[in-house]
Amino acid sequence: MEQDLPGGVRLIVGVDESPASRWALAWAIGAARLHRMALVAVHVSRAPVHPFPEALPVQHAIRQGEESRCAEVIAGVFEDVAGGVPDDLRVASVSKVGDPGYHLVDLAREGDLLVLGRGRRGMLSRILLPSTSMYCARHAKTTVVIVQQPSPPDDPELSGERARRFWSRRHF
Repeated sequence: MEQDLPGGVRLIVGVDESPASRWALAWAIGAARLHRMALVAVHVSRAPVHPFPEALPVQHAIRQGEESRCAEVIAGVFEDVAGGVPDDLRVASVSKVGDPGYHLVDLAREGDLLVLGRGRRGMLSRILLPSTSMYCARHAKTTVVIVQQPSPPDDPELSGERARRFWSRRHF
């Protein structure tokens, strides 16, 4: 589902089911209110899509099903973060199927603000699934804000001194 996108400077936020995405949406809502910007929530499904969808009749139905699921994801994340779509903001939703980094960079115009969440991923996940936030930071022609998911409260971070001592030890 893609509504008519607002004109002027926009705040575009990538949304998915991850906790980091929820932090990014919360930050984006606050920034949109503060700067009186239109908010565009974008969810891109990585569902496999045939390069020539008209060649397979079932591919069109798969694409429509994924785009409607994207709209449900956006509504669910807004519900979790803000209790629904804020009434005091101009909000548009965009649902796409394909590569998230490509679609987010394509949607963001010069002067827009692109907001993405960055979660904690393991090495295997980083190898198998490239980082959307890093792709957007490299290719976007606009300002990109990457919101880091905070550490859980029961996971104390190492102080600077302890971290230095750990890395300076020699294990021969």
